[in-house]
This record gives sequence, C-alpha cells and structure tokens, in this order.
Amino acid sequence: MNLVKRIGRLFAKEEPPVPEKSMLSLGPGDICEVELVTYQVTGSVRNPGRNAVVLTLQDGSRIKYLHIEEREKLEFALYDEIDGRLDNPAEVPAELELDGRIHYLEEEYEGRVMVNGRAPFRQGGEQHVWQFQADDFSLLRIEWQDGRFMLYEGAMVIPGDVQVIRSN
Repeated sequence: MNLVKRIGRLFAKEEPPVPEKSMLSLGPGDICEVELVTYQVTGSVRNPGRNAVVLTLQDGSRIKYLHIEEREKLEFALYDEIDGRLDNPAEVPAELELDGRIHYLEEEYEGRVMVNGRAPFRQGGEQHVWQFQADDFSLLRIEWQDGRFMLYEGAMVIPGDVQVIRSN
C-alpha cells in the first residue's frame, strides 16, 4: 500500500497557487493602504466595460473613495465626497468652478455598474460619469445614477502609494 501511495503522489497534480488579489479585485472586508493610511474596503462599484472600480474605503469614521482603472497601467485617484447640487444630467457643464479653481471636463462616459457592499448607490444599473481636472491637477468627479448625483473632489495617487494589505 505504501508503494501505491508513493507512485500516486508522483503523478498527482499540484494545486495551482492562489493568485494574489490585485487592487481591481478588492471587495468588502479587504484591507488596503493608500498614501500610508490603512483602510477597510466597505463597498465597491465596478464598471466591467471600462475595467474600473470605485472602492468605498473607511478609516474609523472617515470615508474616502478610491477610483482604480486599468488602461495601459493601473491609475488611482482618491476622492472625498463634497456637497453640491445639479438638477439635470443634460446640464452638466464643460467647465465647473469650485473653490476658486476652474475644473475642465476631461472625460464623460456611461456604463453598467455592479454594486457590492456599502456604496453611494445601493444597486447596480446604468451610471453616467463626468471627470474633470483643474490646472493644478486637482480632480472633480460627478456620478449620476437612478436620478441622483454624487460629487467628489480628489487627486491622483502614485501607484507605489497603494497596496493590498489583506484580502479575503
């Protein structure tokens, strides 16, 4: 019997190693570090058509939003929610002034998103996004879904300042 087990082990396939999670595949319960601050991921909004995700990050009572998109390389932007009001998605201008800075429309797109965990929008569906940038590289992001707007202000993050700490 011992000889049969040895022969069986010689021909047995090794289990493939479990791949490490990338920032794009993080979800609720995972832990990441952004610019030396450790956050728990509490939600995600994925746009598979653009290979992008917006993670809801929580550090104590502070909530931030990390936009990750894979183009030629991974691009990261960290946002804070801001107060603001728009009435109609058809009336989003190409230039917006915020705190004395003029933000210029850089990109506008729409796509189907999937929501997981705690996120600004409770369910998936069609989402429209406007991304703006000012001359000082500050960012402004507007999202519209289900008749509701969300506004965010933030900045780009260097890829070396973002890492997965623990994933489920």
